[in-house]
Amino acid sequence: MNDLYQTAAPLIAGLLVTVKVTAGGAAVALAAAFFAGLARLSQHRIVRWPAAVYVEIFRGTSALVQLFWFFFVLPLFGIDLGAMAAAILVLGLNTGAYGAEVVRGAVLAVPRGQREAAVALNLSRPRTMFGIVLPQAIPAMLPPAGNLTIELMKNSALVSLIAITDLTFAGQLQRSATLQSGEVFTSVLLLYFALALCITGGFRLIERRIARRGVS
Repeated sequence: MNDLYQTAAPLIAGLLVTVKVTAGGAAVALAAAFFAGLARLSQHRIVRWPAAVYVEIFRGTSALVQLFWFFFVLPLFGIDLGAMAAAILVLGLNTGAYGAEVVRGAVLAVPRGQREAAVALNLSRPRTMFGIVLPQAIPAMLPPAGNLTIELMKNSALVSLIAITDLTFAGQLQRSATLQSGEVFTSVLLLYFALALCITGGFRLIERRIARRGVS
């Protein structure tokens, strides 16, 4: 029993760090995705172009290199985020770049007649977007958003490379200490799978609630 506790405790601690990174990254990704996705639909180039640059840079470069750049290069310019902040920011911005395209696509998928009706009612663009278009677009965003959140969770294993003791790093330490590769990494695998199931279940619950509201 004592051996089991000594093996499981570090993995649980690492799991909690992974959950923290995933939750923080998801919050950053949500904000970045909506901001950049809606900005890319703007009629103004000064708003649209910076959003496009952000999306293309973070989609077109490696998340690992981005993590190293934020952690090792930014301090050269006097900006020291710390390992956890850099991890959350990079994973969030990386996922948000993909999420921005999800937001943009879902908004464009709303029938054009909805916007034309809003113009006929003399509604402002912000009121049209937030009161009419987004409520219809959000249900379409949820399935891909769930997939992106799971990808973010899996990418959180990269933070072990900047000395954050997440689930992956904790597993490596336990394997080195116990030499039980099979038991340790099977446990790590199952913990990641359980976390993915929780994320999937959470998004499906949100989808059902939105669907019930739509029916009512």
